[in-house]
Amino acid sequence: MPQQRSTMNRRRFLAAAAKASSLFALPMVVPGRVLGLDGGVAASERIALAGLGIGGRGGYVLGVMMEEPVIQFVAIADPQKARREGVKQRTEQKYGPGVEMYRDFREMLPREDIDAVLIATGDRWHTMASVYTAKAGKDIYCEKPCSMTIAESQALADTMRRYNRIYTAGTQRRSILNFQFAAELCHSGKLGKLTTVHANTLNPAVRHDWLPAEPEPGIDECDWNLWLGPTPWRPYNSTYTRGGWRGFFDFHGGGILEWGAHTVDLCNWAGTNDTLMPVLYEPTPSGCIATYSNGLKLVMRDEGWMGLGTCSARYEGEDGWVETGDSGRLEFSSGALRAEQRQFTEAGTSAVSHVKDWIDAIKTRRPANGNANVVAMSHIICHCAYIAWQLGRPLEFDPVKVEFPNDPEANRMRSRALRDPWHV
Repeated sequence: MPQQRSTMNRRRFLAAAAKASSLFALPMVVPGRVLGLDGGVAASERIALAGLGIGGRGGYVLGVMMEEPVIQFVAIADPQKARREGVKQRTEQKYGPGVEMYRDFREMLPREDIDAVLIATGDRWHTMASVYTAKAGKDIYCEKPCSMTIAESQALADTMRRYNRIYTAGTQRRSILNFQFAAELCHSGKLGKLTTVHANTLNPAVRHDWLPAEPEPGIDECDWNLWLGPTPWRPYNSTYTRGGWRGFFDFHGGGILEWGAHTVDLCNWAGTNDTLMPVLYEPTPSGCIATYSNGLKLVMRDEGWMGLGTCSARYEGEDGWVETGDSGRLEFSSGALRAEQRQFTEAGTSAVSHVKDWIDAIKTRRPANGNANVVAMSHIICHCAYIAWQLGRPLEFDPVKVEFPNDPEANRMRSRALRDPWHV
């Protein structure tokens, strides 16, 4: 495994260079690109980015980040050799040689020259990796879903607060104009009092049987024990490591969470401005209906509407409704609402605006659009809905105590056992 780079932290380097120039009073010629005089970004202002588990979606987000002049990619950690080598080759084509590779992310995180980390592992690692990264003093962009349980959701928000890190989830629809506009109609009162919000989710019944064992590769090719991380040990199968882990309970948070991380998040934002969580969950064959203390209903179901694309959301009020999805198109209950529509061009899967928001949050230290507090709320809602669906009965929920009152069976499902030595 490569050693850490012996070069000094870039900020300390610049400070040392400045000090040396004053001591010797000699003229110093610094290339314009270093100072940002060629239209680039000075080294002292760049965000040194590392990656953790960069695959399909993560590879796309990394590409978006690489288009930002402020980003400088410096390191990749992945238990799979082919994947870390692929990221190294790709990023060095842009940034030149020097991108370091690590099999174990715990050896990468202590580097003082790393400012932020893109986490795009499978779901099982998202909370754990985020907690480790925050404790190492780095800011975080983590793909969704961001937690596997209610307990992990709480730990995520608590850790980001405690270590004062800028965190955003890959809930990019919060930064996309058509979804923002639909939420604005709710917040402005133009729909009247909201009665029902609809979140397009996936069928929670999809769950696969475990695959047969295959010969385990060498640890450098694929560190299977590290790939499993906090989940229970089970025999290796290459399907899991090639992205086929969804639908397997230990690795995946379920169908409601898969899309609900986006759509339930949008509904909670539009419906309550991230101030409330439901107090009652009633399972349905394809999802769940949740009710807030103010009477607002949140319908989670495996069903799209109006051909508006994946991850659609619909907001209904006493005076009208609006619906939108990944197509970027909006539908309205009236011409008056339609007259307020602006033109939107960004697809719901695009991370461009979300990445820009994250970078600005890092610079200004304000909360990002997908910050850990709002993400924890929407993920807890999804987890509660899935627990109710699994148990096949209604559940009352106390959002303050974050528990199901007088329901030991449901409360046991708020967390999962984590395999040693991993804990949050």
